[in-house]
Amino acid sequence: MTQNLQKKSDDASQHFQNQTKGVQALLGDPKKAIRSLSWPMIIAMTVQTLYNLVDAIWVSGLGSDALASVGFVFPLLFMGIAIATGLGVGGGSAISRKIGAKNKKGADNAAVHTMILMCVLAILYAAPLYVFSDDIFRAIGAGRTTETASIYAQIMYSATIISFFCFIANAILRSEGDAKRAMFAMVLGGVLNVILDPIFIYTLNFGVPGAAWASVFSMSISAMLLFYWLFFKRDTYVSLRFRDFSFDKSIIKDILIVGLPASVMQLSMSIMMFMMNIIVQHVGGLDGVAVFSAGWRVATMASMPLLGMATAVVSVTGAAYGAHAYKKIDVAHIYAIKIGILIETSIAVATFIFAPVITAAFTQSSDTARLADDITTFLRIICIFYPATAFGMLSSALFQGMGKGMYSLLATVLRTIVLTVPLAWLFAVFLSWGLVGAWWGLVLANILGGAFTFLLAKVYVDRLLKTPKSDG
Repeated sequence: MTQNLQKKSDDASQHFQNQTKGVQALLGDPKKAIRSLSWPMIIAMTVQTLYNLVDAIWVSGLGSDALASVGFVFPLLFMGIAIATGLGVGGGSAISRKIGAKNKKGADNAAVHTMILMCVLAILYAAPLYVFSDDIFRAIGAGRTTETASIYAQIMYSATIISFFCFIANAILRSEGDAKRAMFAMVLGGVLNVILDPIFIYTLNFGVPGAAWASVFSMSISAMLLFYWLFFKRDTYVSLRFRDFSFDKSIIKDILIVGLPASVMQLSMSIMMFMMNIIVQHVGGLDGVAVFSAGWRVATMASMPLLGMATAVVSVTGAAYGAHAYKKIDVAHIYAIKIGILIETSIAVATFIFAPVITAAFTQSSDTARLADDITTFLRIICIFYPATAFGMLSSALFQGMGKGMYSLLATVLRTIVLTVPLAWLFAVFLSWGLVGAWWGLVLANILGGAFTFLLAKVYVDRLLKTPKSDG
């Protein structure tokens, strides 16, 4: 008994001595923590999505077929992002909860286990997709764009371990409140990609594959910087020491109980995009897929501030949950949603007003000019659900931070699979509204799904506040 008390005292002392500024912010005022962790990630994720947007703009200059080929690849790449993001969320949540519980050794072990899982999952994801890429794109109806899509995809698959490492390393930094360095690494990669895209695509005349090579080179530079911080400079709160590694099933379970549902959440979005591509192609052909590919990138960029805030919500609520400070969880959740609604409403209004200007960036060539009206229509319809996204995305992040990944999964699957696909089919095909119907299906599904997730989160937190463990 005395030894256990002494061990806990030693762990708490080590935790205090090793606290970085990020950890101190994480454990302090929840509103201040949300602000300090959110803005670097909002900037970083906005830049990252901006490079995806610019990537599509440069590719669109090669014609509608080139844009469609990238559109067919995007759901599969999103699948990889889903796996890496989910693992990062699971590992980050486990680390944050250990930090909140003043268990540094547990945080270190969670980080090492996350890295090892990363290597295994990267291989399992990339190998079959690389080998069977031609067959996959032919099967989903890529048609004459199959060869281009396959080459683009194989280049990206070959760098999967690099992209996965970037996601996991950033998640580790965020989990201990070090959002600024995570931001710098992501911004560096995004800016490099924006610069290199036209060089590889046009100057070196690589075409669509050039966009993939630009992405791989940019990711590699970011990965090297992150590797230096974590393994050479070693000034982070979390320590990654593989020589002391010993497999712990409980740590794997702790990571996967959040990470697996988070990955499935993201995968459900990839499945939704696959199904939307099929519906859109049915009513609008390859031009419809090109419109959806271009417009959805804009919609994705519009959600970046929320994704940045969601990473902060995961870390802050995770640390608060580990410390049994349930009032902080409630404060962080509601405060983040209020800010998110304000930001997304502003973005929605700006998107509606400047939709023709945004569209012009995707319709520079004579071959894509005919898509202008359809892209503008997409942007003006889809922006309606932006404010509602704050309710769903930030409430899902709350559940992830507390280690309740299945709740997030339930809410996301409801929105992406149960609501989006049937509603899009209902309006686009059954009611014969065409492409416009598919876009309205997306809007309605996101509004209903966001409302459900928020109500679920509010009920759960209210129950926590009534428990005797809460110390505020």
